[in-house]
Amino acid sequence: MTPDMTPDATGNATPDMTPDATGNATPDMPPHASPDVQLVKDLVAGIPAFEDLYETHVFNQDGVLPHVFFWDVTQETVQSYLGLDADAPDWRRTLRFLEEQSARDVPEIDEVVVTSFLEYLPFPGKPGHEIVGELGPVMAAKFAKVRPAG
Repeated sequence: MTPDMTPDATGNATPDMTPDATGNATPDMPPHASPDVQLVKDLVAGIPAFEDLYETHVFNQDGVLPHVFFWDVTQETVQSYLGLDADAPDWRRTLRFLEEQSARDVPEIDEVVVTSFLEYLPFPGKPGHEIVGELGPVMAAKFAKVRPAG
């Protein structure tokens, strides 16, 4: 048995196979990323300043956990907005990206953006709360639903 082979139900060794888009099994083909994981990958591809955060996250979590990663994205975005970290990814680019993704109306993406970004934005009276006024129309509407008091 080679490393890319696993025993099947009969105990015989078979190569690791993943179905492709046609449903046919192909060896060593990685499965497609779920929409929430793809959101993380697209964010990092679109805003390379998140690469170090992403690499650290993947190392520490042994993979991509979108909700955990987006808590850090929220912190970095607010730090950038407040001008407290010159190396933080630009908050404007991050909000633009998330607005575009939110407009797609994909449930798995909305879940991450709403619960792990919008809900963690600073509350009224806290430093950085003014970023809420910078949200695009799609995210502003979602924010108003989950945090009507701001």
